[in-house]
Amino acid sequence: MKTRILLLTLLVVGCVLAFTAAGIAAGLPDVVSIHTPYKMKKGQVKFSHKKHVEEHKIACGECHHDDQGKPRNDLKEGDEVKKCFDCHNKPGELKGKKAKGKSKKEKLAYHANALHKNCIGCHKAYNKKNKTKAAPKKCTGCHPKKKKK
Repeated sequence: MKTRILLLTLLVVGCVLAFTAAGIAAGLPDVVSIHTPYKMKKGQVKFSHKKHVEEHKIACGECHHDDQGKPRNDLKEGDEVKKCFDCHNKPGELKGKKAKGKSKKEKLAYHANALHKNCIGCHKAYNKKNKTKAAPKKCTGCHPKKKKK
């Protein structure tokens, strides 16, 4: 009788764990497209959110941050997050002569500057730490070629 109760309890706990794991996995989108509300010269970036989290063990706060630039370490899978453009809402990128003399905050107001700083910075650090070139650093590594019309 005790063995039967123990087996039944283990079966119930196993089912609960399986459903919980499936729910968590379902809340994490596999491919995330970073759509911009402005015209881009290069193709829209699509990356595997799931791969970055599961394979590379990147915590939510390493990419998602608050209005002070501090990591959002309080996030869990499935939590609602703002889109980058909600805060970094100047279209395009500020670079070269136009960026000269601008503060870091002024540069990060530009959508592409903020994304490039976040993504490329992480990719460079990953490659250096792992003595590899696996994480893309060039435009074409993340931006697909635009299809000609």
